[in-house]
Amino acid sequence: MTDRIQLSKKDRLAVAWRSTFLQGSWNYERMQNGGWVYSMIPAIKKLYTSKEDRSAALKRHLEFFNTHPYLASPVLGVTLALEEERANGAAVDDVAIQGVKVGMMGPLAGVGDPVFWFTVRPMLGALGASLALSGNIMGPILFFFLWNIIRWSFMWYTQEFGYRTGSKITDNLSGGLLQKITKGASILGMFILAALVQRWVSIKFQPVVAKVKLDNGAFIDWNSLPTGGEGIQKALMQMQNGLSLTQEKVTTLQNNLDQLIPGLVPLLLTFFCMWLLRKKVSPILIILGLFIIGIVGHVIGLL
Repeated sequence: MTDRIQLSKKDRLAVAWRSTFLQGSWNYERMQNGGWVYSMIPAIKKLYTSKEDRSAALKRHLEFFNTHPYLASPVLGVTLALEEERANGAAVDDVAIQGVKVGMMGPLAGVGDPVFWFTVRPMLGALGASLALSGNIMGPILFFFLWNIIRWSFMWYTQEFGYRTGSKITDNLSGGLLQKITKGASILGMFILAALVQRWVSIKFQPVVAKVKLDNGAFIDWNSLPTGGEGIQKALMQMQNGLSLTQEKVTTLQNNLDQLIPGLVPLLLTFFCMWLLRKKVSPILIILGLFIIGIVGHVIGLL
């Protein structure tokens, strides 16, 4: 009976250190996949001895991955545990590993920005800036050290938490726990990504459908407003009461589409891109096509 292959703390530290460079080879096709593979290399070398197994492991981790760079650490931890169990003969296939990655990266991506970019870093930046403004050289030094201590501690301990949790997941492979978690995580991840369509996909059609002149009293009469701050205040009050800024009401094609079903065109565009991907069209070609359509549409006044 062969000894069980297990990742040591040194191996996991090497992975955590490399994950600092997760976005070092960011690309528009698969985003953080290059940095992810770079992070996983120490573990893959330890777990797999043959060239074929290592190549297969590198290939499966070159799939699409994108989340907050610091919140990738718990995903790395779970993935390390799954790869470790696989190397020891457990029934963990490529679909299970990729499913857990995709399922976790979606929800975690929305956590990192408000916690790190909008809370921790501004607070530390304000502390460092206040010291710097008073001529204290400790301002930038304190910001640098505190930020990196918090960042690195979070990344290491969440990776370890993910690793321990992933080990527990694989303890019950025969009971189908991993399959249930994979399915649930995938559904949750797809739900999060679908909810982001309305927020991140934006299309506005510019052609004018109708122009209607408004009656007196339905728009702000700028010539009759008092001068100075009193006029501005009165204009704002009239606008708040629903008066139009101009005498002519312009209705565009986008206004009509928004009244029909808000977000319909972005949703249809998303489905079209998904259809192209299923037809094996390169993501790079799709991105270039969208750039060309957007530029041409703007030039001719359509978008």
